[in-house]
Formats: sequence, structure tokens, C-alpha cells
Amino acid sequence: MRIPYVFLAAFLAVAQSAYAEVASPPVLAPLKQQAQAAQLSAQLLTRYSYRPIPLDDALSARIMDQFIKSLDPDHVLFLQADIDKFMSERSEIDDAIERKDLKIPFAIFNAYEQRIVDRMNYARNLLKQDFDFGVQENYSVLRDKEPWPQSEAESNELWRKRVKSDWLPLKLAGKTDAVIRETLDKRYANALERAYQYKSDDVFQLFMDAYATSIDPHTDYFGASASADFNISMKLSLFGIGAVLQERDDYTTIRELVPGGPAQLSGKLSVGDRITGVGQGKDGAIKEVVGTRLDEVVQLIRGKKGSVVRLDILPADAGADGTHRVVSLVRDKISLDKQAARKAVLSVNVGDVTRKIGVITLPTFYEDFEARHKGDKDYKSASRDVAKLLDELKQEKVDSVLIDVRNNGGGSLDEAIDLTGLFIGNGPVVQQRGSDGKVEVRSAEFAAPVWTGPMGVLINRGSASASEIFAAAIQDYGRGVIVGEPSFGKGTVQTVVDLDQMVRNSKPEFGELKVTIAQFFRVNGGTTQLRGVTPDISLPGLSDPTSFGETSYDNALPWAQIKPANYAPADTVTKLLPTLQSRHDARVGSDPDFQGLVKDIADLKAQREKGIISLNEAERRKEATARENRRKSRAELGDGEGPGGDDGLESNERSLSADIAIENARKKAKDVLLNEAVAILADEADLQKGVLRAATKQSGDTNGK
Repeated sequence: MRIPYVFLAAFLAVAQSAYAEVASPPVLAPLKQQAQAAQLSAQLLTRYSYRPIPLDDALSARIMDQFIKSLDPDHVLFLQADIDKFMSERSEIDDAIERKDLKIPFAIFNAYEQRIVDRMNYARNLLKQDFDFGVQENYSVLRDKEPWPQSEAESNELWRKRVKSDWLPLKLAGKTDAVIRETLDKRYANALERAYQYKSDDVFQLFMDAYATSIDPHTDYFGASASADFNISMKLSLFGIGAVLQERDDYTTIRELVPGGPAQLSGKLSVGDRITGVGQGKDGAIKEVVGTRLDEVVQLIRGKKGSVVRLDILPADAGADGTHRVVSLVRDKISLDKQAARKAVLSVNVGDVTRKIGVITLPTFYEDFEARHKGDKDYKSASRDVAKLLDELKQEKVDSVLIDVRNNGGGSLDEAIDLTGLFIGNGPVVQQRGSDGKVEVRSAEFAAPVWTGPMGVLINRGSASASEIFAAAIQDYGRGVIVGEPSFGKGTVQTVVDLDQMVRNSKPEFGELKVTIAQFFRVNGGTTQLRGVTPDISLPGLSDPTSFGETSYDNALPWAQIKPANYAPADTVTKLLPTLQSRHDARVGSDPDFQGLVKDIADLKAQREKGIISLNEAERRKEATARENRRKSRAELGDGEGPGGDDGLESNERSLSADIAIENARKKAKDVLLNEAVAILADEADLQKGVLRAATKQSGDTNGK
């Protein structure tokens, strides 16, 4: 269990501890425009949400609970006395927002930041002692329902076990005590350093997240940087230098060069190079960025197309006092192709016949709204890219097509509709009911399908929203077989409102609000809300429905049903399902890779339900040996898993080359679930072609009589 280091925070009224001599982090205060943005958001949310909720004492209490949960989900930082103080103002947030007063959340954040400083210093002091790993001790990794520590002594005991639990994986990986002390001291020092880097924007973003999600799970607030990232994710493009950056040891480090981007084309930058300064234009002063937050460095590097940015580079192979060089780059449009649709062709033997299955992986339903509205004929979108890939797969004469939308959290509703149209042509895809109760039927409007052959959709718990609209429509039409685990269960529609435009503000100050405005329903009248899409053929999944998915939210909309749309389903796939299921059962029953995965999932579930890990070295070594033996046996069978074992390190604690090697090994590992989904699609193609041959033969016999 890793310590949560993101958005660390704190409070001035916290009792003085044994580490009071450590410098306190900066006291953060709200800005005027943030208080205005909160009030504007409240006006919008109370009037225009799909399920309007008044900003009253009840909602105030929910916001407070959500805010504290987001800061200290595992109950390891605050003391109960802190919580008691916060709760004395639990019903006052509504009035404070109306008064444009955000002192309450900022005071809580400042308290949290002070607690981080206190706990990280205590953890670093614990590293000076030795730990006894021979005693029988456990550490609870599921503490969200546990009470907060009642005293500093109780908190100290909790953190003693926590540090011990960080130490043990490193010990099991063969690290010496000296290396372990150095590694963990650096880890805690980095967390401590970050506690001094937070700004009022971070506090406000967290608070508005708590407010928005208290309305419903999918209402969100976007500050300026979050809004820019959201727009980039939809366009799949930005203007910059084309480098993936990572924070490592206070340096902004180049982790990857995007092919065809300015950084790669220059030939002057390499993976591992460290950016120590950034200058604007051909002769602008270079600003040092060592120790600067990664998001701030990224903002300095991004800019308008055609503009110049200069980077002060410390080469990857140079020491801290090595020779620097300055590299000038011209910013250009960078396509984020990793998130774009991509294809592969896999071959499967079905009896004495080899079937070719085209697999299209779609990570998100992207659409460049701005380019589309400007009339750009070549604007980027998911459905347009998939249509091109389908044409290519037709040329490659594949027998069937599998659309892989695992972990695709959604995106553009229009793109979900158009993607469905590629397989059904023309017809209703989804029904949308607004807050006024009126139902609108949204249809695909293609003259003919792009792909008419056998197809299927692979989903998992991470498939949400637009992915569920697509998968549900394919299932309702009987157009293809749905394979995987039940999807997320998000059946609501959001729109993004620019708060500055709403009040005709000339400069961007207030951010954007993503508001739930409607609920969508399947063409069969049901909804994916809460229940998700149930696959035709189930595959095992690693996710925990109690902590991930719509059912994990206590304020999710209930399941509902309306009248079906006017559509014409086929029964082709339904008739094939019993045979597909029996072939699947027979195949996976004798597949060691699949059975190994099932065993891994069962072990994970058992560990999750236990909620504790042992701090006894012998016990943990026994568990690790069992996992390693299972991994080796699967590798001997051609699993291709690559090196196994937990080295106890976090990503930025390994060398960059080692971290990239691990990442590449994971990418090359056998995708057991994808392979089985492809086998199911091969069976579907085989059965459909068999039905077609039988029908053709029967027609010939009839004509001959």
C-alpha cells in the first residue's frame, strides 16, 4: 500500500507536535475570483442540473465529508480532534459560498498540509531504528472505515507499522538496510518537499471537486489547467515540443520523445535528458525550473504553434555539475496518437480453418470540436479513424472485427452514435431524457454500414459512458457479441459550461463546470445506469465493484426504464450464444494461462477482502515464493510475462531505463482476456459462415426441385 502523496494539505489550529521546530508550510488563502467561481457554480448547479439539489445544510455536510475524504481517505493523517473541529463547521459551507467566503476549506487544507509535514518527519525519524520482522504483526490497508487516531501516540504507532510495511518489500527484494533507509528517506523527503509547493489553485480545485461530486458522481469543476487538459484529451492534440516528461529527483526528465515532434526531429534531445531551465522566444531569459512542479514546467513549454521555446538541458549521462547545453525548438502541433484508435490482426485456428480477426483498440471517444465547428474536413475523431481502420481490415480480408473499449471512460456522445452507425448503418442508438422529462431519440444516419460481417465488443469495469452506449446498442440490435465483465454503469450525460462566458467575463478566471443534464437509455428502454452492460459471455475481471464503478457511489442515480425506441433487432447472435458459451467453457477450462489468471484474481480478491497485510518476513516470503513459482510455470508455457517480483520501488525511484524496461515488459505480456475474446469472435465468424453455407445449400436444393 503506497502512501497517498497527491494533493497534500494542512491546518494552523493543529496541536503542536514533537516536530514543531520544522518550518511550517505556507499558509494558503482563497483568491477573490475563486470565491466568485464557487458562487457562480452554485447558481448553475442549483438551477440546471438533471437532479437539482439545493445548496443547504444537508448538501453542506456532504461537501465537508467529501472534501475530508479526498484529503485523507485512509484516515492516517488527521487526528480525531482535527475532525471534531472541522465538523463544528460542517453545516456552514452553504452560507459561506453564498457570502463568497472560502476560509473553511482553506483552513482544513492548511491543517492537512501541517499534518503531512509532521507525519513525514516522524516517518524519516523512524528510519533511524531497526524493525523486527520476526514478530507476528499486521498492517491494515483498508482504513477508510477505521476511526481516526485518537492521540498522537496512536498515530505514531500507526505510522510505525506503515513505515515497516514500506520497508519490508524492499527487504524481500534483497536491498540492504542502508539502501532501504536511503530509498525511504528520499521518498518521504520528496513528499515533504511537495507539501511546500501547493498553491491556492490546488485547494480550490479539490474543494470544487468535493462540491461537484456531492451533486452527483459525474459533475466536475475544471480550473484553468484542468480545463486545458480536458480539451487536449478530446482533441488528441496540443502545441508543444512532443516530449513525455516525468518528475525525477527534482528534475523534469524526458521519458519519451513523440515520433515526428520537434524534440525528436531536432536530434538534440534524448530520453533521460533533464530540463533545468525554460526560456520563451529566441532571446527571452531562461527561467530555472529545478525543483519546480511538473505541471508548471509543462505550462512553460507549451505554447502557440510556430513560437520558439529554449530549453536548458543537463544531458542524461552528465552528473549534477555536468556541462549544460541550450536547445531551441519551434513549437508545433503534436498528435497524441497513443490515445487514438489503432488496429491489429490476430489469427486463430478453429478446427482446420484459420480465422483472421481484426482488433481495433479505442482508448477514448475523442473529437476535435473546435476543428469540426470551423469546418475542417480533416478534423480528428474516433469514428472517422475507426472507419478508416475498418476499410483497411476489409482489404486484409479479416473474418471478424473486435472493438476493444476496455478502460475507455467515454467522451463524445456524437462519436458513440457515429461509431455504432459504422456497424448498423441507420437507426436509433440511444435515448436521452432531460430534466424536463422529455425523451429525445438519437440516431445514426449512415446510408449503409461500413462493416457488415461478424463483430463483437470487449468491455470491462473501466468501460463507461460512451463505451456503454456503443456496447449496449450493438447488443440490443443483436449486431455482435459482447464479451468481458459488466461495465461501469454510468448512464448520464454531461455538458461543459464556461463560467467566464456565462457572465461575459473578458478574461479566463472562473474555469469550467461539467454539469449532468440528462440520462441516457438504451434503445430497448433500459438504462446502463448503475447496472452497466452485462456481457453475453463473461470474462473475469480484476476490479472491485465496491470501490470502482457506479455502484461504489452513494449518490448515484437509480436504474430506470422508459419505452423502447422503434428499432429492428436481429436474433443471429442470440441463436449462436449457447454454442459460443460451450466452446468458450471448454477452451478456458484447459487453458493454463486463463486458469492462472483466474487464480491470480481469486488471490487478489481474498487479499482485498482480508484488508490486512502481514509484516512478518517469513510469511511474506512464503507468499512471494508462491507467486513467483506460479509466474515461472506460466512463463515456461510461453506466457511472455517478463521479469516478475516486486522490487518495492516506486516508479521514479528506479533508474529511468529500468522503469521503461518494466513498462515495455508489461506491454509485451500476453493479454489473456484479449486472446480469449478473439477466440470467441473466431467462433462467431465460423458459426455465422456455417449458417450462411447451410442457408445457401438449402436455397439451392429448393431451387432444384
